[in-house]
Amino acid sequence: MAKKATTAGQTTGKRGLKPINLALQGGGAHGAFAWGVLDRLLEEECFEIEGIVGTSAGAMNAAVVAYGIAHGGQPGGRKALEEFWRRISEAARSGPLQPTFWDKLFRPGTGSLDYSPGYIMTEAMSRLLSPYQLNPGNLNPLRDVLASVVDCEFMHTENKVKLFICAANVLTGRIKVFDRTELSIDAILASACLPFMFQAVEVGGQYYWDGGYMGNPPLYPLIYNCDCRDILIVQLNPINIPEVPRTAQAILDRINTLSFNSSLMREMRAINFVTRLIDNGFDDGGRLKRMLIHTIDAEEKLNRLGVSSKLNAEWDFLLDLRETGRQKAEEFLDQHYDKVGRETSTDVEKKFM
Repeated sequence: MAKKATTAGQTTGKRGLKPINLALQGGGAHGAFAWGVLDRLLEEECFEIEGIVGTSAGAMNAAVVAYGIAHGGQPGGRKALEEFWRRISEAARSGPLQPTFWDKLFRPGTGSLDYSPGYIMTEAMSRLLSPYQLNPGNLNPLRDVLASVVDCEFMHTENKVKLFICAANVLTGRIKVFDRTELSIDAILASACLPFMFQAVEVGGQYYWDGGYMGNPPLYPLIYNCDCRDILIVQLNPINIPEVPRTAQAILDRINTLSFNSSLMREMRAINFVTRLIDNGFDDGGRLKRMLIHTIDAEEKLNRLGVSSKLNAEWDFLLDLRETGRQKAEEFLDQHYDKVGRETSTDVEKKFM
């Protein structure tokens, strides 16, 4: 059997091409973990991506990789992702996302900024003053980064990958899913608009905040709009934690992950319910669709990082997360590739119920 080398010097058997859909969670700089997952899967070239849905950092990864694939195939997707994350790190060096000297001094080598003077000051200011007061010019360094990597006009007519970006409508409380034909830099920024950091993003006369409040990520766009039944969810927010939070920061961290996981947990319950109906012989005249669910996460590592580390755009930190993502993707390929297209590889009830 032909062998294919990886960047880590390993070799794997050449795998055949299978269709798959991707669902990418949001999580700030932790999105570099998803970068690593995508990088390894694209390197293997064993999946043909039919659809991608993403929220917040997941929306950025989704838009960038969809554009890269449309422009240059799977190698183009890898190239676009690396360029995007490198530009993120460069833009943050002089911006508010970059850890200060004191951050590194108080929490060296952890990637987390918890309890550091810089983080505490930022946290306190955001609770006293809104972004309309702190940032009246509504400056967002992500805008220039995205515009330099993604050509939204090109994507309006390109249909190699079905793309869906999730945001939360501030005024109506409804979820908004932008598809490929609606893609814009504003739509991507809307999906990643943390309300304590940035002003609500206006798109088409409506105002949006981070999509994680409504769907992180929503799966229904893939279920309704894609023929492929397989969905691979790349998770950034831990579902399980090892102990009860006892410090103020740990409690806030857990509230954050519970909030941003809640919509996914509910949707997985619905998918499990439909699966049980089908298993019991009821498919509503063929209208019910059996979905095959797969997941990649790094709970054991991301659990050790506080939510504040989602603001850490140091290049070494991002590269470390990318390498973890590559390793987890390699494990998924070794253990579950053969199940794609045939069966669910994740114990949905154990993981989500």
